[in-house]
Amino acid sequence: MKGALTFGCCLLNLSAFAQPGIAEMQQAKSDLTNDFFSVFDFSLVMATLLGLNGAIKIYHNWQMGKDRIDADVAAWFFAAFFMIIAGAFLRALFGI
Repeated sequence: MKGALTFGCCLLNLSAFAQPGIAEMQQAKSDLTNDFFSVFDFSLVMATLLGLNGAIKIYHNWQMGKDRIDADVAAWFFAAFFMIIAGAFLRALFGI
């Protein structure tokens, strides 16, 4: 039992030397920064297209005389608000 425990501790000690260095961490941050901004720009374009689609849907329902469009307007507004907050949250989370 003691031999297995000693062997396990030796393996843990060896795995500590296999951690990535500072150069690899800088490269990962650089890759994340480049990918994040392209994905972030794509999400803004998609949010714009979906927002326009929602606005046209609400306008159509309003013109057709639908009585209760308040829920649709609120859902449309909070979806847009969520997209803005999500972008700021992701920037703060990744430190970009």
